[in-house]
Amino acid sequence: MPESQPASVPLPAPVSSPASVLDLAPVLPVVVLQDAADAVPLARALVAGGLPAIEVTLRTPAALPALLAIAQEVPGAVAGAGTVITPEQVADCVAAGARFLVSPGWTDGLLTAMTASGVGFLPGVSTASEVVALLERGVREMKFFPAQAAGGTAYLTSLAGPLPQARFCPTGGITPDLAPDYLALPNVGCVGGSWMVPEDAVAAQDWARIERLARQAAGLGGRGR
Repeated sequence: MPESQPASVPLPAPVSSPASVLDLAPVLPVVVLQDAADAVPLARALVAGGLPAIEVTLRTPAALPALLAIAQEVPGAVAGAGTVITPEQVADCVAAGARFLVSPGWTDGLLTAMTASGVGFLPGVSTASEVVALLERGVREMKFFPAQAAGGTAYLTSLAGPLPQARFCPTGGITPDLAPDYLALPNVGCVGGSWMVPEDAVAAQDWARIERLARQAAGLGGRGR
């Protein structure tokens, strides 16, 4: 993406600036849904807890219907698609109302499709070479994955010196205890995680618990910064 057109997330009318998904909240919930009927109450609980950006991963058949339902029925949510790995998925997600795209990694073909999609995106990286390659293409916002396995906060700290223009959403193995250390880094905008959407709470449709966990996660933004 050209320098003059950074990947940014267009927001729904009720939400004003900032325009980047990295700046909406300290934590980006990573959601896996088995039943699209759970999408709207889950999204409402997350938004009520202070986490408007929601990554719905393409790991189940319910993902695209869930994205569409959130886009149509939860105006305070900024719903995006995760685990995007093909150009065809890019088109399907945007058609379903995704406001941003997240990939675990990237190829030239996938990056071309995401750039042309008209929505913001976070291509996945885990090495300095991948970061440099994206910067060369004008992309400055990325997903660092798998965060803990790829070197964690020590690795991101090392990248900040030579590559300060890159900003990250670290995802993978991050817990509430680890999140503040990541959020304290100057090149981290937010972290991705799923601890605020535990499988048993979703299965029980315990939206009050999820809202409570989301509120705790949203509060992590004030720690370590």
